[in-house]
Amino acid sequence: MADKLTQQILDALSRIAAEPNGLPLYSGKTDAGLFPNVASAKLAAQKCLADDLLRVTGTDAKGKTPRDLYALSEKGWEFLLAAVSPKQVLEDFVRVLESRQGEVGELLSTARRMSDSLQGLKDAVTRVLPGVTAAKIEKPTPQPPPCRGGPDTDDSLNASELRSSCSPSLQGGGWGVGLLCDLAPAVVAYLADHSGPTDCPLPELFRALSLTESLTIGAFHDCLRQLHADGTVSLPAWTGPLYALPEPQYALLIGHGIAYYASLRG
Repeated sequence: MADKLTQQILDALSRIAAEPNGLPLYSGKTDAGLFPNVASAKLAAQKCLADDLLRVTGTDAKGKTPRDLYALSEKGWEFLLAAVSPKQVLEDFVRVLESRQGEVGELLSTARRMSDSLQGLKDAVTRVLPGVTAAKIEKPTPQPPPCRGGPDTDDSLNASELRSSCSPSLQGGGWGVGLLCDLAPAVVAYLADHSGPTDCPLPELFRALSLTESLTIGAFHDCLRQLHADGTVSLPAWTGPLYALPEPQYALLIGHGIAYYASLRG
């Protein structure tokens, strides 16, 4: 029984020696630990703690309940090197380094694929954009009829007509009609009322606006781009990895960045 217990302790100390940041005392369902979470290993774990072979290096907060991380104490190093040859410890280190090298290689490969994908998108946009610009037809912006209360007001205008005719579209600093005309004031009003500690995420803004408007993502993006160009709205970029972007359909390309938040300019 003692030999088996000692072997469990030596195996655990050899493994933790190559993990300077520490490991949880027991393994979880998806992550490794110093000991398997079974009754036969708990006696070895408690003996390590009782003999001061381990020290707490930090806390693992990834799970629902934070867990302490353990590494070798000075007594732990003395116990390990007295029972195991330094050559065996070095061999364990080499195996860990080889494993880490493979993980780093996978990360670099993923980063290269993402870089190639972004470059391909930029090349595609460069090819398509000149054709879109050439096909654009400039149309004169219609002048709005006078608002209710003016000298030439037609009292037969209903409230919907007045809202469409008298609401600024913020398109090029002039006037306009249609969804963009109605949507821009709603965007500004919602952002003015947004009281969160951070900028408003675009999915949240879209859902709030779609409660009162028959809204498409394309019209939503067009309005945001115009408000950004007018200097009314700031569109901070997403700074995390692209694969972690939640609800990417609401993000939009602004210059060389991917905007995912909105706020009123101060």
